[in-house]
Amino acid sequence: MHEPTGSRAIVTIPNILSALRIACIPVYAALIVRHTTTFDGLVLLAVVLATDWVDGAVARRTGQVSELGKILDPVADRLAIAFGIVALVIRGAFPVWAAALIVGRDVIALVGGAIALAGRGVRVDVRPIGKIATFSLMLAIGGVSWGNLGFFPAAAFSVIGWTCFVVGIVEYYAVALLYAADLRRAVAR
Repeated sequence: MHEPTGSRAIVTIPNILSALRIACIPVYAALIVRHTTTFDGLVLLAVVLATDWVDGAVARRTGQVSELGKILDPVADRLAIAFGIVALVIRGAFPVWAAALIVGRDVIALVGGAIALAGRGVRVDVRPIGKIATFSLMLAIGGVSWGNLGFFPAAAFSVIGWTCFVVGIVEYYAVALLYAADLRRAVAR
């Protein structure tokens, strides 16, 4: 499934929303690592992650789909997740091994994709299963961290978080294989 063709516009409402999400990253990361503001940081991280769909929905509804937005939105997602995970690992709320599985896949996909596509002007569209995997992992990161930090109801959030982690990480690596096949086909063309 291909997304709508994007315009060359740079300053659009969806791109501004994506940029604002990126601008919030250092704020929630700093809040999370401080013991006295961890709760506030988690709430801001949740807001940033929960608004993941907003920029894309606004772009489609207003006809402001742009080539920049097709890149900026997933970059905002990856950066938000990566920096959130790093802050949560530093705070001791998320296990290093689980963080490595998520961030490691993103690094491999980013480096591999960049090398394969360098100078070719080819782009691989986001797949719906990729969005589902990202959403599952967003729930997992929040749930596991919330539970590990002991916020009420910790036990319920831990169960939800680890369930979403198992489902999400399987989806995440499965979609990586699909993207690798898409990339191979795109380069062959």
